[in-house]
Amino acid sequence: MRLRDLKDAALLLIGAFIYAAGTACFVTPANIAPGGATGIAIMINFLTGWPVGAVTMLINIPLLFLAWKYLSRKFAIRTAVACFICSFILDYLVTPNLPIYGGNRLFGSLYGGILVGVGMALIFIAGCSTGGSDIASYLMQKKRPDISIGRSLLILDGIILFISIFAFNDVDAGLFGMASLYAQTKVIDAILYGYDAGTQVSIITKQPKRISKRIIEEMDRSATIVDGKGAYSEDDLSIVVCVVRRSEFSSLRRIIQENDEKAFVIVTEVTEVLGLGFKGFAELN
Repeated sequence: MRLRDLKDAALLLIGAFIYAAGTACFVTPANIAPGGATGIAIMINFLTGWPVGAVTMLINIPLLFLAWKYLSRKFAIRTAVACFICSFILDYLVTPNLPIYGGNRLFGSLYGGILVGVGMALIFIAGCSTGGSDIASYLMQKKRPDISIGRSLLILDGIILFISIFAFNDVDAGLFGMASLYAQTKVIDAILYGYDAGTQVSIITKQPKRISKRIIEEMDRSATIVDGKGAYSEDDLSIVVCVVRRSEFSSLRRIIQENDEKAFVIVTEVTEVLGLGFKGFAELN
C-alpha cells in the first residue's frame, strides 16, 4: 500500500470519528436535521428510535446504486466505504460511549456543525464523500446541467430543513439547523481551501512599471504585466495582475491611488493561492 493510501485511510478514519462525534453528541440531541442523509436519519430516529448510522446507510444504498450507474464507479465505491465506516463508528463506537451535550441548544447546533464540518472536510481530503445530498446533487446536475452543484445542495438541504420543522414539530429546529449547516459549510471551506485565501487584482493603468516597482519593494510581492489596448480609445495600456492576501489589499489600493488615480481596478476574491509567497505545493502532500 502506498504512503498516500495510508494517509487517506487515516484521514478517513479520523474524519469519520469527528463527524460521528458531532452528530451523536451535539446535532442529534439538539433535535435538528442540518441537511443530507444524516439529517433525514436524525428525523427518523426522533420518530422511531432507530439508530442514526444504520438509517443513514439504508438511505444511501439506492443513491449509491444510482451513482454506480450514472456517475462514476470509483466514486460510488469510495463513497460506499466512507458511508459504512461513518455509520459503524456512529452507532457502535461514539453513540454508546461518548457523553451527550445537554447545554444551550444554539451552542449545541454550532458546536455540532463545527465538528461535522471538520470531519467532512477530512473525509473529502481523503478523496471520499459522505453520500446523501452530495450524490443527489450530482445526479440532479447531470439531469439538469443548468443547475449548479451548489444550488442543488442548497435546494436539497433546504427541503430537508423545512421538513424537519414538521418532523420535530418545532420551528426552532429549522432555524437552529440553518445555523448548524452554516457553521458546517464555513468550516469545510476553511479547511479545504485554507487560510491563504486572497484577492486577485487586475489593474488597467498607464503606469505599470511604477505600480509594479512599489508592489515589489513595499509589499514584497510580485506582479505580471500584460500589454493591452483600449477598445474604445485604442490607446496602448498595460494590465498589472497581482495576488495578495486580503489583509494586504488596503496597502495595494493605496499604492494604485498614489500612482494612477485614473487606473481601472478589478478585484476578485480567490479561495486558495498556491505558489511563492503563499502555500507551497509540498504542503498539499
